[in-house]
Amino acid sequence: EAARMMRTAVKAHIKAISEKYILDGETADGALMFLPSEAVYAELHANFPELVREGFAARVWIVSPTTCMATLNTMRAILKDARMQEQAGAIRRELGNLFKDVERLGTRVENLDRHFGQAAKDISEIKISADKAGRRARRLDNFDFEELAPEQNPTVVPITSSGPKIER
Repeated sequence: EAARMMRTAVKAHIKAISEKYILDGETADGALMFLPSEAVYAELHANFPELVREGFAARVWIVSPTTCMATLNTMRAILKDARMQEQAGAIRRELGNLFKDVERLGTRVENLDRHFGQAAKDISEIKISADKAGRRARRLDNFDFEELAPEQNPTVVPITSSGPKIER
């Protein structure tokens, strides 16, 4: 008689929880039925496994004080994983965009490096030209123009409309 009453009471609780607390589109997909006694929980699993299966079928998970936190943490992990799966497409798109951004950054760094290399080369060549011009200027400064003898028979090139002619 006690077993029959236990079976009836547990079935009634599973049905009530399922009907009151699991509403499609409004609540979570499942509910927990908390048994505050480890002994009752153990008895249910040992001698009434069909009730445990009925609870699962009705999306009502029967828990005890020691299994409640483990069940809640498992459910939280499952829900988190489901959200991650939903967002996987968005995450993949963002990763693709990030990869493109990194490639573009690499290309721009290479271009800037090439420009800096060219600028360094141009500065080096300008320094060479400035050094040569400075040396020429020093040599010209060292000339004593008054001591130079005028050239004998200098070459004169007159400018005419028909082109240059050399006269001696």
